[in-house]
Amino acid sequence: MNCSQAPDFILLGLSSDPERWQLFFSIFLGLYLLGLSGNLLLLLAIGADVHLHTPMYFFLSQLSLVDFCFITTTAPKTLQTLWTGDGSISFSGCLTQFYFFALFADMDNLLLAVMAIDRYAAICHPLLYPLLMTPCRCEVLACGSWGVAHFVSLIYALLLSQLYFHTNEGIPHFFCDFGPLLLLSCSDTHLTESLMMGLSAVLGISALFCIVSSYASIFHAVFRVPSAQGKRKALATCSSHLSVVLLFYSTVFATYLKPPSTSHSSGEVVAAVMYTLVTPTLNPFIYSLRNRDVKSSLRKILNREKSWD
Repeated sequence: MNCSQAPDFILLGLSSDPERWQLFFSIFLGLYLLGLSGNLLLLLAIGADVHLHTPMYFFLSQLSLVDFCFITTTAPKTLQTLWTGDGSISFSGCLTQFYFFALFADMDNLLLAVMAIDRYAAICHPLLYPLLMTPCRCEVLACGSWGVAHFVSLIYALLLSQLYFHTNEGIPHFFCDFGPLLLLSCSDTHLTESLMMGLSAVLGISALFCIVSSYASIFHAVFRVPSAQGKRKALATCSSHLSVVLLFYSTVFATYLKPPSTSHSSGEVVAAVMYTLVTPTLNPFIYSLRNRDVKSSLRKILNREKSWD
């Protein structure tokens, strides 16, 4: 077969059965619009209420911004493919989509770790918390996360850009992920795969270690609190974050806990849908439904809109 360093691809999407495309289009569109509106409302709620201008909500606003962008990276192209039946995508378009997909996925990973550190500082060192999590340090943590995510995503994209691929081949996925792309390569992908997997493992394990060690210290501190009410109050500030962490890492493990160059099953595609669309859509609702301050800010925004009408 002919090989090229910049071929055109065809995204095969979620199903080869055209009769299912309309159903999948409706589901994807509904989740996409719900995800956009949920994350946008959470950003507005945090930005509009001065009482929410704290380190915890600063990182939460960053997470909502990332999730807003994350679902926009894959969903529009998937909707176009389902609506028109045309999944063609250029190599540059595929590489660009993968770059931003990796960027926002890595940012999700890093921000969850940073938010765990913030909860550790708030619960284990409450008196020192204002000194530990100053606005300057919060900005450094956020900017550092963005810098690391951009750097890692750039390395991924550069590694893939050096490979040759079979021309006019179908990608057995609904977006350009590195596993399906490696399957279509004419080149020896062993080094590229090892470097990408190694970098992903270092980044993922480091973030997961921060989360696990932070919560180990948090639970140790909470169990030393004498009153049951004090324990519930302390754990209540972590419940939303823990829910998001479990949802995020369970879908990530289901999608990527195997060599990327092996064939992809339908179950992994479902896990990828959960990872790229469902999880970013649910995150703002998990945080807002369990948080009185966010719900209060949202009510103020809605009441303000009604008064203008």
